[in-house]
Amino acid sequence: MRTLETLKEADVICAEDTRVTGKLLAAYEIKKPLERLDENTLAKGTHDIMERVLSGEVIAYCSDAGMPGVSDPGARLVKDARLAGIPVEVLPGANAVTLAFVAAGFMVPQFYFGGFFPRKDGEREDVLSNLMSLDAALVFYESPKRLSSSLELIARELPYRRVAVCRELTKMHEEVFVDTSGKVAEEFKRRESEEGIRGEIVLVIDVASVEEKEARASVASKEATWYAQRLAQEGGHSKKDIAKCLQERFGISRNEAYEIALSSHHQ
Repeated sequence: MRTLETLKEADVICAEDTRVTGKLLAAYEIKKPLERLDENTLAKGTHDIMERVLSGEVIAYCSDAGMPGVSDPGARLVKDARLAGIPVEVLPGANAVTLAFVAAGFMVPQFYFGGFFPRKDGEREDVLSNLMSLDAALVFYESPKRLSSSLELIARELPYRRVAVCRELTKMHEEVFVDTSGKVAEEFKRRESEEGIRGEIVLVIDVASVEEKEARASVASKEATWYAQRLAQEGGHSKKDIAKCLQERFGISRNEAYEIALSSHHQ
């Protein structure tokens, strides 16, 4: 109701997509000037909008869907308005990030939201590599066109993780599909080839399981052992120096690093 009252009181309504907002206004018989203000328009600058508000106009801006300003061109408006000393009132819609986090059912009290998952494989790999040790669920928006390839990469990089694909949240065809990363990748690869994938999508990746942590620790230990032996063969490195290096390079504990360093000097 607060949103409807605000739209009725505004002098002009700007929208990311006037067709979408036009339907809302028509349904509630709100007759106000409607202007398109999308990402391309905002990229050219918001100076005119700020000048209009400073001159006394009350402007409402409608996002396409979901929470205004989250991975949304409205964020630029908010930033520039704050810099200009213009008051901003946010009227929230359904938030796909928190909805997906809860709907996934992963037992972790915190999450990391990374906006849209990167388009390029190298950038995707970097993101997963940098975040895989984070003790939080990982949440990303994704395009239906890139979903299948993204899931294949997640399955390859994080084979032990559970993944939720949350599609069309709060809409008629809402779906939450949860399984291990490999099975989720298989399912959406099949869908892509058979009927195609549609809708707005949120990916949620669970935190590392005990199995994954043990596997990672085993790999790190083997790599640290090989590296310690190489340093010992080169000579000129004390056990303390090697242990410190192993700890920083492979993220292993101080005790394990020292044991490996000690072992490498005895070989």
